[in-house]
Amino acid sequence: MQDAISVRNLVKRYGAMLALDHFDLSVRRGEIFGLLGPNGSGKTTAINCILALLSYESGKVAVFGRPMSPTAYDIKRRIGVVPQNVAVFNELTVRENIDYFCSLYVPKRKERKQLVDDAIAFVDLEEFSGYRPGKLSGGLLRRLNIACGIAHRPALILFDEPTVAVDPQSRNAILEGIRHLRDAGATILYTSHYMEEVEQICTRIMIMDHGRQIAQGSAARLKDMIDMGERITIGTLDIDEATLSRIQALPFVAQADFDCKELKVTCRHGDHNLADVLDILHSSGTDFGHLSSQPPTLNDVFLELTGKALRD
Repeated sequence: MQDAISVRNLVKRYGAMLALDHFDLSVRRGEIFGLLGPNGSGKTTAINCILALLSYESGKVAVFGRPMSPTAYDIKRRIGVVPQNVAVFNELTVRENIDYFCSLYVPKRKERKQLVDDAIAFVDLEEFSGYRPGKLSGGLLRRLNIACGIAHRPALILFDEPTVAVDPQSRNAILEGIRHLRDAGATILYTSHYMEEVEQICTRIMIMDHGRQIAQGSAARLKDMIDMGERITIGTLDIDEATLSRIQALPFVAQADFDCKELKVTCRHGDHNLADVLDILHSSGTDFGHLSSQPPTLNDVFLELTGKALRD
């Protein structure tokens, strides 16, 4: 099966700055693919090259197996874009906005009506269809933004930070909607600064920086790439210096700290880290209460692989 998006050896410069450094990307049909990178990593440049909104020095971009170009209108009709910044007309109602954007792809009004109705129902804006954007909350505006991008039923949809500054209920509704689009046959390219969202909905994830791929795979595979293992937190009031030193000396312990209330241990990968820490506490007679063990997160992966927080 052909990839929905295939980018090979892409090079893009802005003067002396190398924005894309022989960049490769493959997005399979029917998947939700997460593209992560700190600000300035090249994500937006890559997306604009894929959409043929930017020229580039060398490389190849294909969408659904065909070369992408500024005049490949038959391919572009199969693409939907949901930008980070809400892009709607304040003078038009919810329905009029969706109808306008749908008309760019579907000229026949009669054919459009059902598509617009379906898009309004999909984002659950029926009771707001006559409202203008200025009367909508931030979460409802985001839903309108999505409806405008997907009303023509595109086969490939690019979501750029679709849940920025929305409430948890709207965020959950948006993520569930994206899953439904995937289940209906669409391919999704998804960018976000919210790692938990990416881990929740994406089949595969790429981390990029300095215009090139740093790592790629499922969330579980990416976590296996880094040295960090679990984080152990144990509530205790009476751990002594000797016991703390014994824990710090364990071969899998990267860091262990005690703040008079909790023992916090950052571990490298291991099969029985928690059991070994508890053995030392038991043997020293240390009393403890609550405990938790958390696996590494995508934030940990990102920080270790790039040396930066995602928003840097």
